[in-house]
Amino acid sequence: MSFSLNSVTQSNQWSNNQTEFCDHFMNNKTIPKFVLGRNIYSEALARILKLDGIIDDFTTDQFCYDLPIFKIDEVPKNALVINASGGKPLSVKQKLNKANINNIDYFAFYKITNLSLPEIRFNEGFQKEFLDNHQKYAWIYNLLSDDESKIIFEKLVRFRYNYDLAHLDGFTQKEDVQYFEDFLNLKPQGETFVDVGAFDGFTSTEFIKICPQYSETLAFEPDVSNFKKCEERFSNLERVKCFPVGLSNRKDTLRFDVSGSASKISSLGNVTIQVDRLDDFVSCSPTFIKMDIEGGESEAIEGASNTILESHPRLAISVYHAAGDFWRIPQQVLSIRSDYEIKIRHYTESVYETVMFFLPK
Repeated sequence: MSFSLNSVTQSNQWSNNQTEFCDHFMNNKTIPKFVLGRNIYSEALARILKLDGIIDDFTTDQFCYDLPIFKIDEVPKNALVINASGGKPLSVKQKLNKANINNIDYFAFYKITNLSLPEIRFNEGFQKEFLDNHQKYAWIYNLLSDDESKIIFEKLVRFRYNYDLAHLDGFTQKEDVQYFEDFLNLKPQGETFVDVGAFDGFTSTEFIKICPQYSETLAFEPDVSNFKKCEERFSNLERVKCFPVGLSNRKDTLRFDVSGSASKISSLGNVTIQVDRLDDFVSCSPTFIKMDIEGGESEAIEGASNTILESHPRLAISVYHAAGDFWRIPQQVLSIRSDYEIKIRHYTESVYETVMFFLPK
């Protein structure tokens, strides 16, 4: 298997049906037009296009963006629909096709029309970043230790560069098994888990199921509401310690944007949180560290460098939050310790939830 600049940047061959769809959507005033989904993509489309409604099968609301809300089975059969699902575009496409509704995904519409629309979230600036650093992508591709990792890596890079939904074929929603791959070889007893970005404690709970005789679990969650859920969930477990702290490369007080599972450190944040270095918190020797902190992974790795160096734990690091994470995160980890094997796995139908695993050699 090989990976090259040309294999990624070769021009998309949009079909005649796709280009004609976009032309009709933009210019035909008689065909009813809808957008499916309620997110930054549908909001932008509603702002610049004349639409007849928004499709949302999972709400009791009647209006969105001052447009009426429809269920899929209420949409006229001659309608044109833009599938603006950010998280499940493949499933939504299948559902629209089954209903015999003419549709196109947001990503193709964005590329074909060249309208001023939002890029894919967590993919902003990827095309330039890839062209500037394509040798780094080839470097990490060649380091990946199994064919499955290489296939996943190339498919994701191609989609991020070209926006062609066909590159995501085969991916499914499986966040329920995220992080805990068999190749980690976690043992029922003696493991010490560090859950960085613990959210409501779900991942730590899954760890405990797999490793019931664990030594210790440390859960870090700076969001007050989520931290309380963690505390309540683990209130009867003495070996689970929850900290209302975010991990970074320094001790500091930062602004934090509370947005559920997408909460993140931001200068525009609506609350303040405390952050600190993992190296200053850990007195034990972790055997497994998971990090998913909405783009703050690099700073957290820097603040955990002594722990990684001395304990040589398994690592599961999210690498989907920013263009360049695919190579910058492994470059950073390997600069601390070079004796890691690297795999990559993906857990959604979109660009979200890509995890890079570092396995001690």
